[in-house]
Amino acid sequence: MIALDLDNTLLNSEKKISETNTRVLKKLHRQGKRIVLCTGRPINAIWDWLKQLELMGEKDYSVNFNGSLVIHNVDKQPLMADGMKRAHFADLHKFCMAHGYPLDILDFNGGYPINDLPLSGYEKRLGGNMHFLHTPFIKLPAVDYSKAVICATPATLNHIVVHMPAQLKQEFHIVRSQPMILEFLKPGIDKGSALDVLLDHFGWTRENLMTFGDAQNDLEMLASAGVGVAMANGTPEAKQTANQVTAVDNDHDGVAQFLTTYFSQND
Repeated sequence: MIALDLDNTLLNSEKKISETNTRVLKKLHRQGKRIVLCTGRPINAIWDWLKQLELMGEKDYSVNFNGSLVIHNVDKQPLMADGMKRAHFADLHKFCMAHGYPLDILDFNGGYPINDLPLSGYEKRLGGNMHFLHTPFIKLPAVDYSKAVICATPATLNHIVVHMPAQLKQEFHIVRSQPMILEFLKPGIDKGSALDVLLDHFGWTRENLMTFGDAQNDLEMLASAGVGVAMANGTPEAKQTANQVTAVDNDHDGVAQFLTTYFSQND
């Protein structure tokens, strides 16, 4: 199983999967490897990339919302969905209200920019095939939610991380997925735990897993894999956690180059 983060890993700086990465991954998929996209996005927001890589077979799954959801690509049926209720976010909302921070809360389909707080840049950054409904916190619908996001300047997030209340650290698994995005997940939820669910579904172990990532929200899946590969452009923490590092970055087909070299040596 080859599990791949998207932003700054499989995607280049133009938010595209290159022809070289596409060709190599499609070849490995045809040979029987499981190719699993692991992302903070919902499946609708990665649909075009799934089709580009031809990941629409009976055994094709994705990990969404940084591990809250494992979904069967072709019919969008969940293998695992582990969410939270609105009440879980009450303290986080109070924290954002007290300091004037924006907040987006996501269910398993789209996002709710909380409009009793300052406008977030998350909707503009994410875009494409994902619905957003601007809603005050008190009027959030009674559904299951996958995570919350504070999208702000890197300097603002640096300040938030340093001054994060201990109570919020206990209530959430908090990860910095990008310089401008701080995510709040259910404790125990991450990409690594979601991949464990998928490995168990296939009767495999972590020794059957290769992962690619670059950032804090990839650490668990990098640490848990038999072959954990950090990108050359990844954070120092990602490189320290992984047991391999690509020779080149995401703008120079780092994924494809590593896979081509690895399987030519190990098949």
